[in-house]
Amino acid sequence: MAKIGIYGSSFDPITNVHLWTASTVAHRCKLDKVILLPCSSKRKDKRLKTEDEHRWNMLQLAIEDDSRFVADDHEMKQDAWNIYTYDTMVHFKKKYPIDEVYFIMGADLLVDIAKGEWAKGRELVSENKFIVMAREGVDMLSTISRSAILRNNDDGSTFHLVDKGLAMEISSTYIREEFAVGGEPKYLLPTSCYDYIKKHGLYS
Repeated sequence: MAKIGIYGSSFDPITNVHLWTASTVAHRCKLDKVILLPCSSKRKDKRLKTEDEHRWNMLQLAIEDDSRFVADDHEMKQDAWNIYTYDTMVHFKKKYPIDEVYFIMGADLLVDIAKGEWAKGRELVSENKFIVMAREGVDMLSTISRSAILRNNDDGSTFHLVDKGLAMEISSTYIREEFAVGGEPKYLLPTSCYDYIKKHGLYS
């Protein structure tokens, strides 16, 4: 039985922090595989700057040398944004029926679930396991204990709390902004992705 983490983001573009986070989680939580899951471009809560083709190509370039990482376009290819994280986890648990599947998220999203801001949040928490990455200003244990949804579905193994030990919050937004004004974010993302962005004139 393998241990698999599902790591979703817009990856617009993928950054070295995305990769460092995935690597840290894989190492600390003894994951056999991390599935990087680019979100649908049809999400109402995100305004993506890049065509799906480019996001997908950069993701493939970024992970080609690490056998632990796998890209999956399950959410990207949805016809409309009518799928929730709960449904995504149902999909992957069916795809990997004999494995342990974890949803990887930041502590800020844990707060949102606690506030009831996620569709099917109660079902999501009651039926899945999570790897939660620390975020500055968020007390993960306190967040769980203050939320009836979270604390009543925590059997001691529901939430694996991880502090990376180093605050690196370089965002895709920052990188896009740097490219847009002629900045130099070269060492904030994989060299192959930097070269791809330059070649295709993305974010300018």
